[in-house]
Amino acid sequence: MQSDSDIMLLVQAGEISQFEELVARYRDRLLRFARSRSPHEAAAEDLVQDVFLAAFQGRHSYSVEFAFSTWVWTIALNLSRKQYRQRQREAQKVEDFARLPRHTLAESPLQTLTRTHQANLVHVWLNQIPEQQADAIRLRFFGELSFDDIALAMGSSVSGAKRRVKNGLLKLAELHRLSSGEW
Repeated sequence: MQSDSDIMLLVQAGEISQFEELVARYRDRLLRFARSRSPHEAAAEDLVQDVFLAAFQGRHSYSVEFAFSTWVWTIALNLSRKQYRQRQREAQKVEDFARLPRHTLAESPLQTLTRTHQANLVHVWLNQIPEQQADAIRLRFFGELSFDDIALAMGSSVSGAKRRVKNGLLKLAELHRLSSGEW
């Protein structure tokens, strides 16, 4: 079995059909990660497609000095942050529209979705903790990355990656306690 780096060298040399192997290797983990960032399946799938598109378009900037996995996860992290900020802006527009006197909406579509789908509770909580911690948790549990890979993707030390995951989990546990009425 060829390494990811060997495949990227072939892709860079013009054997673009080899890129499909990298898609097959990373798609499921990237999709789990993307689903943790978005309550909408279509948005998660769009993110994964955008990650692979960016990786393919930037194939000539890839260097074998670095692990392909680190490179692709860094792309995923950056694009997911961009997508999240865009969704936040759109949600704010919906909330602003809902506040207009001529319309009375009980709750935004995002609030309804969050309230009615318990699976989205983790998504909501992840958006309430610091972004660095939330992303480290997403990479660890949804992307199934090692702490070494998380550190590389986030530009931190391994101990820093572990600390972000631990502190994020502690904050999630606190949010769970608060939401369940435990003090």
